[in-house]
Parts: sequence; structure tokens; C-alpha cells
Amino acid sequence: MKLSLALLISFLALSLLAAEENGFVPLFNGHDLTGWTSVNCAPETWSVKDRMIHCTGLPTGALRTTRQYENFILELEWRHLRSGGNSGVFIWGSPIAAPGVPFLRAIEVQVLDHGFNVPGKNEWYTTHGDVFPIHGSTMKPFGRHNGMRSFPSEERSKGTPEWNHYRIACSNGVIRLHVNGKEVSGGEDCNYRKGYLGLESEGAPIDFRNLRILELPASGAAPELTAPTDLNWRSLFTGLDLRGWRTNSAPAARWLVEGERLILRPGNHEDILWTDTEFGDANFILDCRSATSGSPARVFLGSGNGLDLKVEGAKPGTYQRFHISVRGREVAVTTEGGPMQHFTLGPSAPARLSLGLGDSGDGAEFLNIYTAEP
Repeated sequence: MKLSLALLISFLALSLLAAEENGFVPLFNGHDLTGWTSVNCAPETWSVKDRMIHCTGLPTGALRTTRQYENFILELEWRHLRSGGNSGVFIWGSPIAAPGVPFLRAIEVQVLDHGFNVPGKNEWYTTHGDVFPIHGSTMKPFGRHNGMRSFPSEERSKGTPEWNHYRIACSNGVIRLHVNGKEVSGGEDCNYRKGYLGLESEGAPIDFRNLRILELPASGAAPELTAPTDLNWRSLFTGLDLRGWRTNSAPAARWLVEGERLILRPGNHEDILWTDTEFGDANFILDCRSATSGSPARVFLGSGNGLDLKVEGAKPGTYQRFHISVRGREVAVTTEGGPMQHFTLGPSAPARLSLGLGDSGDGAEFLNIYTAEP
């Protein structure tokens, strides 16, 4: 009788496991990046090689899914190709980078090689599967932790060039990470708890393979716990160079790309950087900061000097996000949490205009430049 009961339990367990396995679907087709989109990287940052997603690591940024997920089990394998490589998996992420940084707002599952080591590292991070919220997200961590960062209960990840397996179970705001077959870290009360899934580019080459997902019944995440929906935003800046922008030789000497930022050094205030693309009705998002107090970064719409929007809210040393809406000849500019400014294009303005970036001569920095057509 006991043997029969044991066999029945084993059969039921195997049946549940088989049902679970049968419910998984590939998150990557092995041939191209269908179902994925680059958030803020160069065209060459992400590619498909030998049925793997390959990342060069440059610039810092993300590749994310084109749809949101709420409750699920995600499985994937990863390997670093260089000692000390850094990357991550973004869970319940935002559609574009968070203000002032090249990363998504998300819960991050650390993907860090053992060669990434500094004295005292175990006081605030490990290389074996930390889970932590970033750039506006929040989480109550399980087990040993530092702030909201959950440290793994056991060191199980392997160093380059070996493969590691992650199983990330997420349901109703609870996240649990299994590293190479055993649960080690996680947290609860996550905000967001519905959003996009992403892979991180952060300085070193890395491969991902065998990505698959099992979706679980939704628990109805409230709007305030759900990431914004993508409005088909596309980045206007590669994070590496000035591809997609035009200027003459004089202002070109003032502009440089450094650390995923467009930096304008002090000089002639008429040195404007223009997009190659011209836009009709469009929405724009960009982050900028001024070099000195009282010297605003400047945003233009036009082809010559154009309409000077003078984003007065840009403070020195602090990135601020600006939203720009163009509808016909009416232009609205809003800062995060600030008042809306209204502008009107002149009667001679063409139907399609370029976006321009500039300053008042004292220098400025720009980051996270996106556009979307309404």
C-alpha cells in the first residue's frame, strides 16, 4: 500500500513537471531578434550568432521584449566571454531608459563574472546572483541583504567561459532566482510587477541562449504597479557615436560621445547638432543637464537656427527629462513634474523639421534621446 502511494505521488509529480515543461515557449527563435527591440544601443550591439543572442557590451543599454509580462517562469543560460564581465536580466522593466541613466527601471537579476572583484565587495554585492530594484523600482528582499539588494544564500555561479543557468520565477510581485538548479535569492512586494523583460549590455561581451518562458495566470497588477506601455519609442542616439546626426566641422569639434552621453563642450552658442531625420507630428523624450547655473541647455526644431525651445528647467549637475510634443505648428514642452511651455512654429516653417541640440555657450550634456510618431 505504501509503495503504491509512493508511486502515485511520484507519478503526479512527474505529470505536473511534464505539464509545466510543455507550457514553456521559446522567448528567442534562434535565428533573429523577432520579439525583441533595442532600447538605446547601437545597431551592432546585439546580434544572433550560432543560435545565441550575442552582445558586444557597448554601449551600456538594453535589449528588451516587445510585450509585457506579469506572472511567469523565465529560464535562460548565459556565459561571459571576458573575466570580470558585467550584465543583467531586467524583470518587469520600463519601455525606455530611466531618467538620467542608460538602464531600465526594473528589478535586476545580476549577471556578473567572478573576475569583477574589488576589496570589500561582499559588503554590497556578489557575483552569484544578486536580485535588486533599480532606478525607481522597489522590492522587499529575501534573506541576507543590503538595503533592497537580496544576496544569494549559496555561491553557485560559474566563471567565464562556462555557461550558467538561471530560472527566474515571478508571480504577484514575488521574484525567486534559481542559479544552476537551486533557489538562492529574491524578494517580494515588487514595484513594478508587470512590465518588459530585458537583457543588459554593460561593458563586456556576453552570450545568452535557450531563453524560454512559461506564462502563469495573471493576478491583475494595478496600474501603479505596471510599467508604462511602449509607444513605439525609438532611440535617436547610438550611445557610441554621432551616426544619425549632422553638423559642420566647427561645431563637430565641440561635440563628443563619452559614457553613453552626448557632451557639448563650451564654445560658440550657435554650434547646433541636428538629426539627419526630419519629423512631422512627433513626440520626443530627452534627458539633459546644463554645465553652469543659469545657462540652459537648448533644444531646437527646424533646419537652420530653428525654433529655440530653451529648456530652462535643465539644472547644472542634474539630468532632467523633457517631453516634447509637436502637432502641426503647436509645440508643447514639459519637464518631469514641471509646468508645460507652449510654442508656435512660424508661418514659414516647413512641414517636416529636424531636432537640434545646443547650449548657450557654456556646455551641456544629453542622454536618452527618443522619438515616437503619434
